[in-house]
Amino acid sequence: MRVLLLPVAGLGLLAAACDGGSDQARTTNQASIEVRSDEQNALHGLTDQNRDIALKRAILGSGLRCKRVTRSGYVTEFNRLSMWSAVCDDGRQWGIFAGPDGSAQVRPCSDMARFKLPACTIAADPSGRTARGLPRAS
Repeated sequence: MRVLLLPVAGLGLLAAACDGGSDQARTTNQASIEVRSDEQNALHGLTDQNRDIALKRAILGSGLRCKRVTRSGYVTEFNRLSMWSAVCDDGRQWGIFAGPDGSAQVRPCSDMARFKLPACTIAADPSGRTARGLPRAS
């Protein structure tokens, strides 16, 4: 199920790159380039409280239950989706995949291994902030 994660004033434009050259050039030592939309980047800039609210809205918008997010944070980039994790006050942990179009797909973290998706391990946020509910690094 896809839901709108964050309302946005304008749509971010993604630049498409064309690759040329031989097949050999494409298969050897190419660095991957990650492109995130404005909508995906906006999650990184939210305060902890607003991030919890955005992730809770994505969970509720998917028809799932969550009264309050007690812990949340960034996980990783996966197939052009930014993966986040949120733990609700009932103990359930969700993986939220934010798409470049502002949509979100929500899955129980218990399903991740079965579908060969990344584990819901909250990583250090690229902005340098620690995730809400996790101890601060020394």
